[in-house]
Amino acid sequence: MTSDEIGFLGVSELAALYRARALSPVEVAKAVLARMEAVEPRVNAMMRLTPDHALAAARRSEDVFLNRGTPRLLEGVPFTIKDLQHTKGIQTDFASVITQGTIPDVDAPCVTRLYEAGGVIVGKTTSAAEWGWKGVSQAPISGITHNPWGKGLNAGASSSGAAVAAACGYGPLHQGGDGAGSIRMPAHFSGVYGFKPTHGRVPNWPMSNNDLATHIGPLTRTVEDAAYMTAAMAGPHVWDYTSLEAGPDDYVGRLHAASMKGRRIGYTRDLGHARVDPEVADAVEKAVKAFEEMGAHVEEVTPAWGKLGPELVRFFWPATFTARLASLPKFESRMDPGFVAMIRHAAGFTVQQFMEMRTRRFAYVQAIHEFMEGFDFLLSPAVSVAAFPADRLQPAHWPQHEWDWLMWAELSYPFNWSGSPAASVPCGFTPAGLPVGLQIVGRRFDDLGVLQASAAFEAARPWAQHRPPLA
Repeated sequence: MTSDEIGFLGVSELAALYRARALSPVEVAKAVLARMEAVEPRVNAMMRLTPDHALAAARRSEDVFLNRGTPRLLEGVPFTIKDLQHTKGIQTDFASVITQGTIPDVDAPCVTRLYEAGGVIVGKTTSAAEWGWKGVSQAPISGITHNPWGKGLNAGASSSGAAVAAACGYGPLHQGGDGAGSIRMPAHFSGVYGFKPTHGRVPNWPMSNNDLATHIGPLTRTVEDAAYMTAAMAGPHVWDYTSLEAGPDDYVGRLHAASMKGRRIGYTRDLGHARVDPEVADAVEKAVKAFEEMGAHVEEVTPAWGKLGPELVRFFWPATFTARLASLPKFESRMDPGFVAMIRHAAGFTVQQFMEMRTRRFAYVQAIHEFMEGFDFLLSPAVSVAAFPADRLQPAHWPQHEWDWLMWAELSYPFNWSGSPAASVPCGFTPAGLPVGLQIVGRRFDDLGVLQASAAFEAARPWAQHRPPLA
């Protein structure tokens, strides 16, 4: 088996090969690192590789299998961590010149849990957007993270490196974070699976200063791998006071235990207000039919709350980044110009405005939850557009703005504020051969349900056999 083939193996496949002693964790770590070295010049998905950490952990896992010990959930399985997440002793730049060169002295809880589950860290992925501010895979300190389906094209948002790593066969598991779509958008653009669990399901530390919108979750090639990774990271943690008291469900064991027959599913083309490119809308509409074929009751809907989102997000998204205003005099010339423009736009917001808008947003979130009481799941496009050049904030055929990229991402951020579980599932390709994602949203706390619906769609419309050309 070549290093390229090894890099595309899933968690359960690796575990079976380890138990049979047909492959060792050290061989796998070396193969994945070799795969990264070979492919990275074409995609730029990694901020840095961690060969010393990887091989040390792989040797420990190898001893478990050689001595017939009891393997942990992810024993010997490679994973990557996003460069916005603290990793003890491993440089973490947070995608900004302001914090470039930081070496944390502690691991974030999700990192600790992946280690404790037996995982093998192979590197830090690019957070290709300064401080995660935009949905485009370009940051001043790392350059463009290229879409694996088209060099120079957007791979989408701050978890783009993780999505590209999953698509390119850098092992099965890749951690992402999602504050307005930054797991689901990269999954859509790169043709992989991205799962944003219920807020608090996976502890988030340090807590993002964005009013509890950020969720931690996996980007993977298969739903099963996402179930494994979520199970390893989930559960309460004292560092995150919003983390849920309940431990993870049996996501892997129950993944295929539910039928879609008779499920009540809402389908919205645009939330009643969003612009969606026809090639994306067509792929999603065809994907929705898979749920009808599985026996679900699908109803096309236009949520009344949908049209209230744009004004709210264009207030809160800039507002949450104004803490960086003090850094502008020293660093502005080396920062993303769009990021600077957005911060300056929000600099005049008042506390009174913030509290008034917050009251409106709470009512908006309540309306989302009331709406979801009528459905098991809500389906929509994950993103309004297919991949476009990563040196732009908006596609050329869309309205232009110095910082507003949110116009093509109106379908994702509502479910950050609501804390709902949501996923982007690969559902097809545009005529130009670019991936499209179907968004599946569940009721709050129903992480298992979203994983099960994703797995049902994956079985009905398999996609993992598709691999990017890396041209």
